[in-house]
Amino acid sequence: MTRDLRAAWKNEVLIGDGAMGTYLYQLGFPVGISYEELNVTQPDVIAGIHRMYREAGANVLESNTFSANYYKLSKFGLEAKVEEINREGVRIAREAAGSEGYVLGAVGSIMGGKKINASIQELQRYYEQQMDALLSGGVDGILCETFYELEEMRTVLRAARRASRDIPVICQFAVDQVGRTLDGYSLAEAFSILQHEGADMLGFNCHSGPKAIMSVMEKLGGPLDIPLSVYPNAGLAAFVDGKYVYGATPDYFGECAVPFADMGVRLIGGCCGTTPEHTAALQAALLDYVPAPLPQESVLPAYDAPAITGIQEAVDSRQAGEPAAPSLVELVKQRHTVIVELDPPRDLDITKFMRGAEVLTKAGADALTMADNSLAVTRMSNMALGHLVKMQTGIRPLIHIACRDRNLIGTQSHMMGFDALGIDHVLAVTGDPARFGDLPGASSVYDMTSFEVIRMIKQLNDGVAFSGKPLRHKANFVVGAAFNPNVKHLNKAVQRLEKKIDAGADYIMTQPVYDPELIVAIQEETKHLQVPIFLGIMPLASGRNAEYLHNEVPGILLSDEVRSRMSGLEGEEGRAMGTQIARELLDVAIQHFKGIYLMTPFMHFDMTASLTSYIWEKTGSKQSPLYQSL
Repeated sequence: MTRDLRAAWKNEVLIGDGAMGTYLYQLGFPVGISYEELNVTQPDVIAGIHRMYREAGANVLESNTFSANYYKLSKFGLEAKVEEINREGVRIAREAAGSEGYVLGAVGSIMGGKKINASIQELQRYYEQQMDALLSGGVDGILCETFYELEEMRTVLRAARRASRDIPVICQFAVDQVGRTLDGYSLAEAFSILQHEGADMLGFNCHSGPKAIMSVMEKLGGPLDIPLSVYPNAGLAAFVDGKYVYGATPDYFGECAVPFADMGVRLIGGCCGTTPEHTAALQAALLDYVPAPLPQESVLPAYDAPAITGIQEAVDSRQAGEPAAPSLVELVKQRHTVIVELDPPRDLDITKFMRGAEVLTKAGADALTMADNSLAVTRMSNMALGHLVKMQTGIRPLIHIACRDRNLIGTQSHMMGFDALGIDHVLAVTGDPARFGDLPGASSVYDMTSFEVIRMIKQLNDGVAFSGKPLRHKANFVVGAAFNPNVKHLNKAVQRLEKKIDAGADYIMTQPVYDPELIVAIQEETKHLQVPIFLGIMPLASGRNAEYLHNEVPGILLSDEVRSRMSGLEGEEGRAMGTQIARELLDVAIQHFKGIYLMTPFMHFDMTASLTSYIWEKTGSKQSPLYQSL
């Protein structure tokens, strides 16, 4: 017998369960099998996981039916078992939920952000078949989750409404912080359409951790007149020793529970990487919480298209015939040297980016470094921007090269293009897996490791192609390698770094460091290395930014002192404290390293410009010869 979910979430915040797929993965079930088939082949395993979440405090369980549709099951030859797998999934969850719990029939996106060979009519049939099976099993509601496009979400919502006009339907998107669906709709537009077409609850899951989802929700303008649901990941995944590892702790999840509830969330659970411990933390945090009534009228903000303006006039570029500037490796032997990172834009307007490049050039930065679609989020080509920056501001571009996006052919072609453009400083990185970015259906290539990329780029310097064939010209690349010192065993990380140097790395750039003692430890552990190290410093923009980086971004750890000082600070106050903390870190860093790597948060290039000037004031070093000539 189904229970009234709508009445329940009107008066309380319901606690959803956590991950099923990644939890099965942790238990040793390999990727590449149908986890949904376990409903019929190993029901005790699925029941056991449901019971753990229920005992941890979840009063809403999802059936293990995320991919239990004809299209997905046909990949395993299970298309004839759609009804059986869905009904068994509901039965197992119902028994674990007991008389006081609720069961949601989980329905995942078929497209998953990809373009597939199936029409809207076919998708409609697949979803209707699954809906009928879930409803016949006796679910209390339908949870449509991990959808990237509004049109597919509308398709599944219509299928649910054809199956039942009464069943509660929850619609959850997986979107990045840009706040748009893959088919171009703002969240305000998408939510308005879905509410009009019969959704009972709207929200977000997967893709991001709690803070990233909060930042997306803030774009909606406050609590809505419709309840919200959130099932965040346990932060962003890192690929460590052949396994995906998630960093957001249960305590951190618990700290995010009340802020979510204050934003109108009436159902909160966990997605990839979460465990029963995360569920218990949510339940404890919301134990005595009484939600305020939702607004009576919609407060969805109107969407305003960003104004497109012309590029500001850049400073004069270097005149032809000027002697080549020394490489960063040569420069850092002479004086303190500063590299500043500025993220390429996610859209087609480069005005602010070019303005930032100009400001940082005038501040005396020695090089401007640009990531290669960092966190697997699509951004403008750093090759194109590197060329523009070099031509229009004169600052040296330093370009990241990720293993993720290009095969051997594409990588060599890319490097040959850099050589033709006169861009000779690069940083080889592995690159975050595509599945965690804004186009999760994209392939992660990984033909090479970062070690191999370094080795093969240096091969181009010898005039030898990746294939081993001789080239008519020798390249002149200066190749950097990335280093994450925010680890438990620093000595082991340095051993891995030594292998990158053996592969040919000319210099090292570290992840941001927020602990003065760690700066000293890095210097001690790396003083035997024969290549320069550029120590990473990234000023924090706000308290939320600090918590997001610490809990959700792989490779970044903040000290308790830094988190405490940033706690609750936003806007100018947050940026001022972030800059002050960065200055204190720089006071230590410049005593131990001549190379400094500043990262610009959220395009606040004024922060990194001021820190660049601060370095020159503290060291008395001459500013970039390039800057002096402007």
